[in-house]
Amino acid sequence: MKNTAMTPEISLSPGRRVWRRFRQNRRGYWSLVIFAVLFVLSLGAELISNDRPLVARYNGQLMFPIVTDYAETAFGGEFDSPADYLDPFIQSQFDKPGNWAIYPINHYRYDTLNYFAKAPNPAPPTGDNWLGTDDRGRDVVARLLYGFRVSILFGLALTITGVMLGVLTGAIQGYFAGKTDLLFQRFMEIWGSMPELYLLIIFASIFEPSILLLLVLLSLFGWMGLSDYVRADFLRNRHLEYVQAARAMGLSNWQIIWRHVLPNSLTPVVTFLPFRMSAAILALTSLDFLGLGVPPSTPSLGELLAQGKNNLDAWWIALSTFAVLTITLLLLTNIGDALRNSLDVRRKS
Repeated sequence: MKNTAMTPEISLSPGRRVWRRFRQNRRGYWSLVIFAVLFVLSLGAELISNDRPLVARYNGQLMFPIVTDYAETAFGGEFDSPADYLDPFIQSQFDKPGNWAIYPINHYRYDTLNYFAKAPNPAPPTGDNWLGTDDRGRDVVARLLYGFRVSILFGLALTITGVMLGVLTGAIQGYFAGKTDLLFQRFMEIWGSMPELYLLIIFASIFEPSILLLLVLLSLFGWMGLSDYVRADFLRNRHLEYVQAARAMGLSNWQIIWRHVLPNSLTPVVTFLPFRMSAAILALTSLDFLGLGVPPSTPSLGELLAQGKNNLDAWWIALSTFAVLTITLLLLTNIGDALRNSLDVRRKS
């Protein structure tokens, strides 16, 4: 009797088959898990590292300083200015019977100045500042946590923008080919030869630095690499039988691109996502290191590296920032390698 049982690999859908191959790569799978956990924790940075209590009770009243501003007079002080919850006087008020306050694990925000540090800034690691302070007295742990979040969100935004532009331009070039492809290729040659760093310097001197401005400027150049891969896939797929059958059925060009050719040309897009994100994080860090990136008030890994360079005796600044960058890029690289292997059609398992 003929055996009709299918192997587990064949019985799986394409998506589940890719996920199974990805999970078989233990290094890539656990890198994804660790990166996801770190990213989720960074999204709740205000709950982990903050100079305000999460919840407090004072004179029988329940308060939430994490979301509400209270004046110092609300805690028995003399001034109407916002309360400084690191002030020994405010903390002593919470030590009285019936009063209490629950602080985050780390008692500092990214812009909190430690006025009560016992050593001059940059101060070495202590029980209060686990990784010390920078040259302005700000907690390094808080700066790393918030800076990591800014870097990841910026990398995601730049990656999504670059993928959208790269897929759109590559699809147009590859599907329509001919003069359209020729004109696009000449435009990309001219556009790619423009000095990106010089343009960033010029715009940074004209406009006020901001994350949005940096995202727009880097997006103008970050799509060309992916566009070439999408173009090559579209050039190969546009003459296949299923595309000719779709044309015979009367589908429009954009319907064929969206429904048929694009789903079969996404392998290079998905494979290069982690690597493009790594490049975006490195670009932001490099520009911040040179002083051309985000505003000075924004927590930044590149700014911390610049402080480490300017304060070589404060080894804790450069060492901790370098460790965060290395781990982040290593995790993204492992994820990218696992994705590339799982999408390889030549693999049998």
